Amino acid sequence: MLQDRLGLSERRACRLAGQNRSTQRHRPKVAPDDQALRRRLRKISEQRPRWGYRRAHGHLLAEGFSLNRKRVQRIWREEGLRVPAKAKKRRRLGDSTAAAERLKACHPNHVWALDYQHDATSDGRELKFLNVVDEFTREALAIEVDRTINAEQTVAILGRLAAERGAPANIRCDNGPELTAAVLREWCRLGSTGTAYIEPGSPWQNP
Repeated sequence: MLQDRLGLSERRACRLAGQNRSTQRHRPKVAPDDQALRRRLRKISEQRPRWGYRRAHGHLLAEGFSLNRKRVQRIWREEGLRVPAKAKKRRRLGDSTAAAERLKACHPNHVWALDYQHDATSDGRELKFLNVVDEFTREALAIEVDRTINAEQTVAILGRLAAERGAPANIRCDNGPELTAAVLREWCRLGSTGTAYIEPGSPWQNP
């Protein structure tokens, strides 16, 4: 690169790079089985797209090839063989009946905000909190604590609050799996409660 781009002599380029001139002039010897090995690696990559060079190396040894792992790694890289990245699972988003950023609580029971918090006890076991707040009055309607709180438990807590205070006109929450579950959406439908799911990565939309 130094010779091509800067027009330096080989002697000066090697001195700057700290490389011996004999190393620069060395031409690697191609092994007799190089082309066969490359063809076999390409075939393995086609047949086993989730394999990396380590598994390919083990497979070649079982087939009778005599070679070390570093050689397989080098050729694997030179041939551009890569394990394709797994496609990220698309996260399910809740169906909103009102845009979360435009919905503003105008009276008690107009909007209930739901969210989970996580902590742990001294023994390392998880604690999960479900917080329910009336956005208009700023009253904490519920702070439920348990080791786990799933969608069915969330609906049971909301049902208990609705029996005491009446069902809310809307609930505001994020797109967590418990809050986009069918059981919660069905509870909202039966109680004529609207849903306002915040945008992913926008916690400020849930005050």
